[in-house]
Amino acid sequence: MIDTIYVARHGYRLSWVTQTWKSVTGLPRDPPLAAFGLTQAQELADHFLSLPEDERPTVIFSSPYYRCLQTSKPVSIALNVPIYVEHGLSEWYSPVKPGTGLHPRPAPARELQGYFSEIDASWSSIYYPSRKGEDVDQCHDRVGGLLEALVPEVETRFNDKHRRILLVSHAATIIAVNRALIGDRSAPMRIGCCSLTEFKRKAAGTGAGIVDGWDLVKLADGSFMKEGATRDWGFEDIVCADGQVVEDSGEPGTEGELDEPVGLQLPAPMDGSARM
Repeated sequence: MIDTIYVARHGYRLSWVTQTWKSVTGLPRDPPLAAFGLTQAQELADHFLSLPEDERPTVIFSSPYYRCLQTSKPVSIALNVPIYVEHGLSEWYSPVKPGTGLHPRPAPARELQGYFSEIDASWSSIYYPSRKGEDVDQCHDRVGGLLEALVPEVETRFNDKHRRILLVSHAATIIAVNRALIGDRSAPMRIGCCSLTEFKRKAAGTGAGIVDGWDLVKLADGSFMKEGATRDWGFEDIVCADGQVVEDSGEPGTEGELDEPVGLQLPAPMDGSARM
């Protein structure tokens, strides 16, 4: 059974340093880390390596975006653990303006493995966000659905091999993850680059479920980094109009593409039990 969930944001990205960055993967809106971000990622790996072995994560689930995989790589190497690409941890995009196409979607794990050999492509993403974007509630719904499926899937598929897991994602998605695990969608929080949040599972018999079944041990901690956590972000930073998230444009040329797959990719258990 999973008893510890670590959640880390990607490091400082190059697009915050220069507007002339180039996408390594060719995907729009997929900037790599800046040199400072690479340093932060190594500091995260060094932090985990400094922990007792029975406190270290044994597997990484990462957003498919390049900056998250770059952040995951040093940890994977330091701890000798695999990276599983999970699209359910992808970046949050606000709803697209009608007629402007769709938001970008990163490649599947097997293609990304060409950039990061630490990826284990045997894991197929179990959740996909819509390329049409999400409002804030939909972002929380997506993350809640992912966690409800991810925890039992990991426990069942790996026969309780992984008691401690690391999720690497983006600020908005991480806030939604954190809020889901403590069962409070309105909990105030801001998440800095490469900051680390830690949860411990509540004791059996408390009546807690997968979502809302965790105690928060530390939130957005950056004390292990020389410069601390930087460039923090919270949902209060989003631009709204008339109480709604301002729509964003899709990528040119995607107007005719299908928005699929979307949502949970696991078949529903016949008897309500975890899938074997």
